[in-house]
Amino acid sequence: MSTDHPTSRAQTHDHPGSLERIFAAHSAPLTRYAARLLHDPDRARDVVQDAFVRFMAQPAAEVAGHEVEWLYTVCRNRALDILRKENRMRRFEEGELERASTAEPRPGRALEATETQASVLQLIDRLPPNQQEVVRLKFQNGFSYKEIARITELSVTNVGFLIHTAVTRLRREFAAEQP
Repeated sequence: MSTDHPTSRAQTHDHPGSLERIFAAHSAPLTRYAARLLHDPDRARDVVQDAFVRFMAQPAAEVAGHEVEWLYTVCRNRALDILRKENRMRRFEEGELERASTAEPRPGRALEATETQASVLQLIDRLPPNQQEVVRLKFQNGFSYKEIARITELSVTNVGFLIHTAVTRLRREFAAEQP
């Protein structure tokens, strides 16, 4: 493989000293940044090292002129990935499993849920048609505001207003029906 080919790994960075210069100038600030996000300097160093490894693999043309921003973005994304993974793993802290309730619902819970759902559906039927539509698209079909806006040809702001108005009304009317 010729080293003068633009996609060659040997040509990843234009000057042999550029990586060393960027590393010397930015590894400490990147590590501090990642450490603030992760609250762990050791993992921060790993994240920065990973970012520089990825940086070396990038063609020079793809990062030229924004190398530092690219490194900060990769560090941030990698740190957030680690935090998300930790959050999933930390669901049950010590003793939490023992305090968790049984998977079996208490007697009558299913009936209560069915009655509540029927009540809410009746309340939705009383909303104006445009509010009914956006509420159903959002809560029954799981569409985002942007998707609802495209479907209904309304603005995203209008969709948000309609949903907010409808939910406020539903809460008020539901609370009034409760004993």
